Amino acid sequence: MTTSPQNSLRQRLNYEPQALQFGTSGRRGLVVNLTQLEVFINAVAELEFLQSLPKTEGGIVRGEEFFYARDLRPSSSAYVPEQQGRGELAQTIEQAIIHVGMKAVNLGQIPTPALTHYALLQDKGSMMITGSHIPFDRNGYKTNTSKGELLKQHEQPVNEKVNQVRQRFYQQEFADSLFDENGRFKSGTKQLSVEQSDAAEAYRQRYVNFFGSDALSDLRLLVYQHSAVGRDLLVEILCALGAEVVTVGRSETFVPIDTENMDAEQVAGIQYLYNQASAEHGQFDAIVSTDGDSDRPLLLGIDDQSAVVRFFGGDLVGMLTAELLGADAVVVPISSNDGIDRGSLKDIVEPKTRIGSPYVIAGMEQALVRGKQSVCGWEANGGFLTGSDICWKNRLLTALPTRDAVLPIVAVLFLTKLDGVALPLLFSRLPKRFSRAGLIKQFPRTLGLSVVKRFSPADTAIKTAIFSDEKIAVWDLNEQITVSTSEDNEALKCIKQQLAQVFTPVLGFGCIERINYTDGVRIYFGNGDVAHIRPSGNADELRLYAVADSQERADVIAELAVAGSEGLLRKLAELVSLEF
Repeated sequence: MTTSPQNSLRQRLNYEPQALQFGTSGRRGLVVNLTQLEVFINAVAELEFLQSLPKTEGGIVRGEEFFYARDLRPSSSAYVPEQQGRGELAQTIEQAIIHVGMKAVNLGQIPTPALTHYALLQDKGSMMITGSHIPFDRNGYKTNTSKGELLKQHEQPVNEKVNQVRQRFYQQEFADSLFDENGRFKSGTKQLSVEQSDAAEAYRQRYVNFFGSDALSDLRLLVYQHSAVGRDLLVEILCALGAEVVTVGRSETFVPIDTENMDAEQVAGIQYLYNQASAEHGQFDAIVSTDGDSDRPLLLGIDDQSAVVRFFGGDLVGMLTAELLGADAVVVPISSNDGIDRGSLKDIVEPKTRIGSPYVIAGMEQALVRGKQSVCGWEANGGFLTGSDICWKNRLLTALPTRDAVLPIVAVLFLTKLDGVALPLLFSRLPKRFSRAGLIKQFPRTLGLSVVKRFSPADTAIKTAIFSDEKIAVWDLNEQITVSTSEDNEALKCIKQQLAQVFTPVLGFGCIERINYTDGVRIYFGNGDVAHIRPSGNADELRLYAVADSQERADVIAELAVAGSEGLLRKLAELVSLEF
């Protein structure tokens, strides 16, 4: 019997559905658009896709356990009146797991890497309900195969599966549907299954077994807890490694901490917490924290003389971690601090990738194919990935090819204890290149993409343009010289001239010597400055990554990027808008 339109679920919905977008960190959206119906459709589709894969490629089997966990956002496990009553995402994910014939296992409120680590140990798939660092009014979830993260090659077949499942549920008779007109389960509020604590304990033991119970002895650490899901587990791990820990800043209201965009106001807030804590408890060796789902580290040192706290970017943290672990191959995205090309790691850096963990993971896999043994990678946000097992001091750390916050935090703290130096001095040993990111929120992603397109060559095979006098040389993705047409060269000259009208000598920029197009538009100036423009992969945000020979200059570039209507990013967008 054919379903008549007026009786289908789709026709009975009293709102206009908004599809969840697939990004580098899963699916995210505004909570008001995250109906249980929409989350259920996407989760069922991804689970069915995993069931279609062979086990060797990360597939899952009906009847097996499938793990899930969640962060501390209210909408992750409850309805939120302020968000049109949307929420209970974890309950929705649990029902989706059961719907496809799997055994749903609730691992509770734990870090994303703790969930992934536990699932990979058992060769099982997993889902994390989290919006990571993005604002309170958003949320989402991230799916892992039984071998690790969903990768770029999975994106198209997963989206095709989502479309199929969407039609299947939309066309159901309304009377037979699990969902009501509001996109909520007809059965009402559901209780989650009993939480299991095995994953948290396995994650704790991962670091205690690898570093040893006295690795951080004699260190006094201040843990900024805010609303990070791993706030208590991080304290447990640091204490188990021998550190003395004091906690501050615990919040029951969600605090969006973006470790890639720590602005002056946020650092000042942490300074205030440090001043209070040090007045009561004495001095500390470091301040540590993570973002919302605890897969990105936040590390700050304290100046011995002034007691001023100083934030250290994730790409710098990654360099020290890789050095300690004795990596023979490192993979980083093009946005990373280019000090890596000038220090002890310069000879083991793999070709730089596009931004996002799936690209870093693909780069690590390529390194392993080429015979590398100790492979790791990281992003500018600090999330550290191990693409292979790591053997260090006759101890084994199993591969965890997803962003992790605890490994780089512990590694850097271990180094500061081992060398007997304060964090600022430890980081001062790295090549003198400094970075900062400037971010504009609520910036239409379509406009950000237009900015990138406007200042990019038509030939997508061109990944680098090098300017010298009146000549232009172009490279491909593997940094090999490639042929460019006269039209391409003229277009590149025009791009250079227009960019130079925005990035002017008056603002301190040198002449443009090179532009890289691996991911966005990365501009290299003759005075050593770097400005890299890139829109977010799944949010209305536009970033400028700045690199310079001093932290002060990197900070200035980042501030210039976002300085209202006269900011660099707005001026670039204005040039694009004038053409329409």
